[in-house]
Amino acid sequence: MPTKQDQIRNVKEGDYIVVDGEPCIATKRKTSSAGKHGSTKVRLRTKGVIDGKKRQIVKPSDAKVKIPIIDKKVGQVISVSGNSVQLMDLQSYDTFEMAIPDDYEEELTEGDEVEYWKVMGSKILKGKK
Repeated sequence: MPTKQDQIRNVKEGDYIVVDGEPCIATKRKTSSAGKHGSTKVRLRTKGVIDGKKRQIVKPSDAKVKIPIIDKKVGQVISVSGNSVQLMDLQSYDTFEMAIPDDYEEELTEGDEVEYWKVMGSKILKGKK
């Protein structure tokens, strides 16, 4: 699982973070001021990159969190069958099969170039190039 660590105070809206073992994108960030005996807290609302679930995390601002390393790649469609597509990576020429997301509205045909992400051992189809 390729990740790196950073403090939660450095995570802004639109950044990626690992919450409950899933890569997520931060959609809302709220910071509470320090109390008499406490430290500043950061509250993040997130949305899962793979599953789309909403999650929330609250931690002290100096707490360490995992940041997923996202590898953005380009592939060419070899074939489409049902809700899966066979792709060939345009750098390594590896072929593999992956599922087409339910919310994917673009029509895929043979020869199309698409962008896909490798995130924490999963591959996600993002869109046509």
